[in-house]
Amino acid sequence: RCIPFPLRYACEFLMQALGLQLNMEVQLAAQMSEKHILRTQTLLCDMLLRDSPTGIVTQSPSIMDLVKCDGAALYYHGKYWPLGVAPSEEKIKDIIGWLLASHGDSTGLSTDSLADASYPAAASLGDAVCGMAVAYITSRDFLFWFRSHTAKEIKWGGAKHHPEDKDDGQRMHPRTSFNAFLEVVKSRSLP
Repeated sequence: RCIPFPLRYACEFLMQALGLQLNMEVQLAAQMSEKHILRTQTLLCDMLLRDSPTGIVTQSPSIMDLVKCDGAALYYHGKYWPLGVAPSEEKIKDIIGWLLASHGDSTGLSTDSLADASYPAAASLGDAVCGMAVAYITSRDFLFWFRSHTAKEIKWGGAKHHPEDKDDGQRMHPRTSFNAFLEVVKSRSLP
């Protein structure tokens, strides 16, 4: 059945109008989010100027309001202030030692997997902490943000085979070699 040209043209026009409206809504949401972040950043900077740096973790808004995270922490003058899901003070001191040894010349670090970043005690953090962003305030003072593990499903176009697997003559067939293979990736946080 053929759809008349005026009807097709009207539908195309409506789709373009809907697309423009949707694009404007997305841009407005992004602007509101950016405005909120800038306002929070201004308030945190005011706190830093008025009070000691501990205000950014003990008052509202806190550093957790600046970044989407599960936990945050401030390590300042040898004292530790955790917020939300954060490692213990003993483990944070171990992380700081690793940071200074492995990344001492940088001003910060961001990773979605501490294990992949070669942190040796990543497994001891459990499921609570996986990803981390850290900003160096000084060489002994740090600001941390943490994210928990998230499981992500990846659908592959064929089954995953290892080189050591032997072909038994029934595994690879034209009809089955590209069956969907679902892999669940763990030990990562949201980027």
